[in-house]
Amino acid sequence: MALRNAVLAALLEGEASGYDLAKGFDASVANFWMATPQQLYKELERMAAEGLIETRVIQQERRPNKRVHAITPAGRAALHEFIEGPAKPTAIRDEMMVKVQAMEADDAAAVRAAVSDQLEWSKAKLARYERLRTRLLDGRSEQAYLEEAERVGPYLTLMRGISFEQENIRWAGFALSVIDRRTTAHL
Repeated sequence: MALRNAVLAALLEGEASGYDLAKGFDASVANFWMATPQQLYKELERMAAEGLIETRVIQQERRPNKRVHAITPAGRAALHEFIEGPAKPTAIRDEMMVKVQAMEADDAAAVRAAVSDQLEWSKAKLARYERLRTRLLDGRSEQAYLEEAERVGPYLTLMRGISFEQENIRWAGFALSVIDRRTTAHL
């Protein structure tokens, strides 16, 4: 999947600046697509040149002018074409798993520290996702939200991100207990 598809999907929410998109990516899309602000701005330039988005400048006092982007009919067509195509299987490239695979190279303590760090990071990310879910629901039950919301795609992807982080937390706890048992057994 190209970054452009994630940007087009984000612009379905409405007009947004590059800064707004970057913040939005961090808050919602980051559970399935990572992009640096630099990648995002470069992609916005390419997309504008290809006619997938329109960019307009908003004059601001006491601040730099703001460039906002909106999806065009050509962008909607490109997004539709992407959606209709087959999804590529998820390819996992996880540096942590390489470290865990090689921990018997006398680096169990370093691997334990890395898994512990990952556990804390996943807990923090899960807490952010849960706060976002609470804001989306806005006091409604999940069922009421799904019946009333104009768009449910962002909620469904958020729930996938929540599940992913819950599994990361479960796995990290399991891995730490195994590493601790093996370390204790070898003392």
